[in-house]
Amino acid sequence: MNFTKVLAPVAIIVLTVGAWRQFGWAGIALAGGGIVMWILLHFTRMLTILKKASDRPMGHVASAVMLHAKLKKGVSLMHVIAMTRSLGRLQSPKDQQPEVFTWTDAGQSSVTCTFVGGKLTEWALQRPE
Repeated sequence: MNFTKVLAPVAIIVLTVGAWRQFGWAGIALAGGGIVMWILLHFTRMLTILKKASDRPMGHVASAVMLHAKLKKGVSLMHVIAMTRSLGRLQSPKDQQPEVFTWTDAGQSSVTCTFVGGKLTEWALQRPE
């Protein structure tokens, strides 16, 4: 089970209840403001990453070998897009799991990444002969 999907809502509820018990309605307003700020920070980060990715060709990366070396199991698709500053070329059927994306560099080396539930599960480097 993925505890990170459960941890954030539980933390929000605990924070809100604690703020209510300590400060009443002013605590609820403070906790609500903090939660909205946290959501806006994540939304702004996502938009910044996608804006940078929109300025580059789809499926292009500066160095496929360096990307291959930096990848780690379990990172999110958004993290990989931030690393490459490019959207990957979708190789699998749209809206089906697992999602397979490919990034290629100028030397025609490419990295193929497989994502299940938005998390990286495996990747492979292909180099031209």
